[in-house]
Amino acid sequence: MNVQAEISRRRTFAIISHPDAGKTTLTEKFLLYGGAIQVAGAVKSNKIRKTATSDFMEIERQRGISVATSVLTFSYSGYLINLLDTPGHRDFAEDTYRTLTAVDSVILVIDSVKGVETQTEKLMQVCRMRHTPVIIFINKMDLEGKNPFDLLDECERLLNIHVHPLSFPINKGQQFKGVFNLFDHSLQLFTPDKQRVEAERLVFDDLSHPAIEHLIGFADAAELRESVDLLQGVYGPFDRQRYLQGAVAPVFFGSARNNFGVKELLETFLTLAPAPSGRQALQRFVEPTEPAFSGMVFKIHANIDPRHRNRIAFVRVVSGRFERHAMYYHCRLNKHLRFSNPYTFLAASKQVVEEAWPGDVVGLPDTGLFRIGDTLTAGEPLQFTGIPSFSPEIFQELVNRDPLKSKQLEKGIQQLTEEGVAQLFYHSSSGRRLVGTVGELQFEVIRYRLEHEYGASCQFIPRNYYKACWITGTDAGAVQEFIRLRSQDVFYDKEGHAVYMAPSEWMLNNVKETNPRLMFHHTSEFKTRGEGFAEPVNHLRA
Repeated sequence: MNVQAEISRRRTFAIISHPDAGKTTLTEKFLLYGGAIQVAGAVKSNKIRKTATSDFMEIERQRGISVATSVLTFSYSGYLINLLDTPGHRDFAEDTYRTLTAVDSVILVIDSVKGVETQTEKLMQVCRMRHTPVIIFINKMDLEGKNPFDLLDECERLLNIHVHPLSFPINKGQQFKGVFNLFDHSLQLFTPDKQRVEAERLVFDDLSHPAIEHLIGFADAAELRESVDLLQGVYGPFDRQRYLQGAVAPVFFGSARNNFGVKELLETFLTLAPAPSGRQALQRFVEPTEPAFSGMVFKIHANIDPRHRNRIAFVRVVSGRFERHAMYYHCRLNKHLRFSNPYTFLAASKQVVEEAWPGDVVGLPDTGLFRIGDTLTAGEPLQFTGIPSFSPEIFQELVNRDPLKSKQLEKGIQQLTEEGVAQLFYHSSSGRRLVGTVGELQFEVIRYRLEHEYGASCQFIPRNYYKACWITGTDAGAVQEFIRLRSQDVFYDKEGHAVYMAPSEWMLNNVKETNPRLMFHHTSEFKTRGEGFAEPVNHLRA
């Protein structure tokens, strides 16, 4: 089969949401339809021992939340689906932001009871910034939530995107009777607590058909007709091209817990969503149909199988065909590597794959050679852009509580920060190690994983810093002089680049004004753009 045929049957997307909106439950219902799992493991309470397929880390099982992106590959109706289930908790948003660089479209889940929440708005900002096509699934319609029209207005207003409902609910809460699909003019009746298959959809070319009264009652039939007339008048015909441009978001209603509206969403998504697209590199734009292989590392995970302490680099195939045993060029290290055991994943389960095509996510065993943002090619020197590290918001100093386990702690904190769980900074003279995150919960996850995966014991001591700023400048002398004068507040990242830890917003503004020849970056993407910076140091070990 040729490259174009393989591309056209693939869909690579992420499911994103605020915590508890039903993202992981929706993910598992997709897997049920694809035959990838037989029983859903919805996380409902601590009494239930089943856990979500995509939540494979022990701390995820204990807390009932997702703290890392899971890669799930399965087939459905002739399509090969690469689904990335992302963390919903804001403390792990950076993992979600990076994941959005590896997908071609997004399904955004909204709780009909709570409506659009803060984290949902932030995630949507990233999608808009990248012009990522978004489909909205308004979940939990079987609960007493907000009015559907109010939810549509809220989505437009708070998410700052035009919406276009492709289905509409018949009542809500205890009176919820089903949805009418405006895309294919079908009616689907709701039956609670269905766990496997949805009822057959009933197609009505004309909503005036008398059978509708028999199915949902005269009052609800009249209200449905009125609502559909209003929706068609306000939104008009659906424009798929505007959806692909990220300008309009189709909206579906349903209940993931009851497996209602999920198959409808999945099948319409496969019809509408884009096939894998190319990616921008520093040197040029790479088209997916190019025959030569290229791929980018967007995620690294250590100890995905605790029994073997293995480390996996997740690569999104951008162009060409990836083949097992072939030699590929690691652009940053300027060396060729061979991969004998590349994997595809269903969360923690993996199987060796012989080949992969654009849109696929391949797991490569990693001995420490990869970093997030690395590029692999068939030989061309490329550097894909758009996978930055952001300035952390919370800073705590890492202290070793067991000197006999220093090596384990050093290995553990190195591997965990290389995953992107947090960022690690070293002080050149004192050897102090500073860990930066975007949320408090990340420190709990790091502490837990250091203890249970590496046998290391640590303590985190809060440090009062406002922001981490990477320092660059065309005048190397000016950079070094600033580092000398501000040595107490200058640390180095894992690559040896100088980072100014601003004690306050006022102090940051002051140093910017008094050092006009320097630039202070809030993300690390300047590295891929080749901007000038001080020579990295090589003594970063405490």
